[in-house]
Amino acid sequence: KALILDEPTAPLGEQMVEKVFEQVRAATGRSAAVIYISHRLPEVRRVADRVTVMRDGEVRGSAPIGEMSDEEMLRLIVGRKLSLAFPEKAGGDTGERALSVKGLRGSNFSDVEMQVGAKEIVGLAGIAGNGQAECLRALAGLDRASGEVTLVGERLKLGRSKAAHDAGVVYLSADRHNEGLVMSLSVRENAALSALPEFSQLGLVNRREESRAVIEEAEDLDVRTPSIAALVSNLSGGNQQKVALARALLAKPRLVLVDEPTQGVDAGARVEIYRNLREIAQQGIPVVIVSSDSLELEGLCDRIIVFSRGHIVGQLTAGEVSEEQIARSIVTANTHREEAAKKRNAETTGRESFKSRLVSFARGDFAPCAILALIILAYGAYTYSKNQLVTSAFNLNSLTLLVAALAFIAFGQMIVIFTAGIDLSVGPLAGLLVVISSFFAVEGKSAGTVIVGFLIMVGAAILVGLLNGSLIRYAKFTPIAATLAIYVALQGVSLLLRGQPGGFISTDISQAISKKLFGVPIAFIVAVLLAVGLEYALRRTRWGLNLRAVGSREEAAHRLGVKTNLTFLGAYVSCSLFTFLGAVMLMSQLGVGDASQGVAFTLSSITAVVLGGASLFGGRGSFIGVLLGAFLLQQAINSTTFLKLDGSWQYWMVGILVIVAAGIYTQARNAGRRAA
Repeated sequence: KALILDEPTAPLGEQMVEKVFEQVRAATGRSAAVIYISHRLPEVRRVADRVTVMRDGEVRGSAPIGEMSDEEMLRLIVGRKLSLAFPEKAGGDTGERALSVKGLRGSNFSDVEMQVGAKEIVGLAGIAGNGQAECLRALAGLDRASGEVTLVGERLKLGRSKAAHDAGVVYLSADRHNEGLVMSLSVRENAALSALPEFSQLGLVNRREESRAVIEEAEDLDVRTPSIAALVSNLSGGNQQKVALARALLAKPRLVLVDEPTQGVDAGARVEIYRNLREIAQQGIPVVIVSSDSLELEGLCDRIIVFSRGHIVGQLTAGEVSEEQIARSIVTANTHREEAAKKRNAETTGRESFKSRLVSFARGDFAPCAILALIILAYGAYTYSKNQLVTSAFNLNSLTLLVAALAFIAFGQMIVIFTAGIDLSVGPLAGLLVVISSFFAVEGKSAGTVIVGFLIMVGAAILVGLLNGSLIRYAKFTPIAATLAIYVALQGVSLLLRGQPGGFISTDISQAISKKLFGVPIAFIVAVLLAVGLEYALRRTRWGLNLRAVGSREEAAHRLGVKTNLTFLGAYVSCSLFTFLGAVMLMSQLGVGDASQGVAFTLSSITAVVLGGASLFGGRGSFIGVLLGAFLLQQAINSTTFLKLDGSWQYWMVGILVIVAAGIYTQARNAGRRAA
């Protein structure tokens, strides 16, 4: 009924822009109300019936589209005069060309050409997301890019931040708290961080020289702080930005790149920062800034380069630099994102399509599955060549039962890791559930007693899952701290119940759990079916999408309507229930209540998840990969006997496999990103 689109065409090529317009018209044809937010006047003219201009949080004008000219819209968009005390500009003397950029292209921008004089401040203007910020990061070596960049006659190595730093390039991020400053360090430590080689010998910092230099720079920049020993986090936004500038100057830069120089800074500090930037330029150091404030660009910059959809669409010099001209260049630009399809030769379409599919596979969640399958086959063939007994029915039966037990617990661990969490308590929980079973599922007990025992096991698992989830979501424990505390508590309860192994599990129950179908243990078949079912649910159901969304970016998922708290709690409860399935397998294998036997499943379940290619940061992974990871892990442990290796090799094998697998996955995904 209501559709709100905020700059929907910014990342799109011309053909996709037309499709957006078609869909907008189709929506209005179905009597939907459409609010279309855009800074591009040509688009507004094409789709809008009525136009409303907002500036500084207030409506400045509204009228039917036919009754408002482009000039009127521009006047309403700008609507203000230069009112801040900006320092005097360089005028005609900008010095020799210091920075030369030719054919620079990277993520979100392409074909950038520009020159910057030694005493010049050049602004990169445009609506956020149009490539100017990415271009600045590419110049700093923070993002991958191609092209030619020369600084004072020296060609820079692109995509290498250290090379850029060594060449004298200093970058000030718009995100001071996360990228610009180390908030837990002092003013002195932050300011001197990039210039430590200047104050140190043989790795030891000369504190007196360091402090003297920082104090001088802080006084020149008028940094208002009780002392240079004060935490930088205690300073105002303006003074934090000055500390970042101090660090830049102490590093003796040859190029200064600044993203949003006065973001989150009060009016008084703005004037001082403008003065500081102009003084830097007057020293013969070129300055390039990105700012979303057209007024700031007009007052500070000698020249302005305007970006739209990743391309340079205008350049304003000397007397042309004005807020109105900047706005005009932005809103009248009619460029589109570069369309790769137009550049492809028709004869290579099939090959490119295959390559793109290969790249997509390498970057996806199923590449580790293919790699694991190959490793399992190769490792199995090698073991068989040394000892053919590895394929005996007895060994395969034992191996698949062990795989099933680990896979069940690892599935639960995978669900939690999808949310960017972790559950260290699965091992002791499995041990506790086996101990509980040793009081009920023993010889001589009635069927009713056995059922009660299993119900108590399930109840205990659910309780532990709720406790873990609640500590993390509501008590604000970190996942490691919460589940480690539960780990200790569960192990203590298990030892209280069974200080020594005891309570022999009924043989009938153990045999029932180990039953086969067509020569294959039913438990292993269930594990395979669960892996496939969970994989399908992960990709095709609301549960799976919610789980991946929460792990990828919780805040965005919450805004889009995902019940994040419920998803987290459900993940930990699910983990505990899958641990219950693993405990059922473990009780049949042990045959006795032993509090110490489940602990190893904590690390082995995490190892299986890592081998399966999952990200410990959440949001990606594969249950089929986890099953294969569990298989490879148990295969490695099982094979040591057949290869006549001592017990230590069980650990060596696992460690080597994890390192090799992680290395292969990383290289494959990095290759995929480079190819993309």
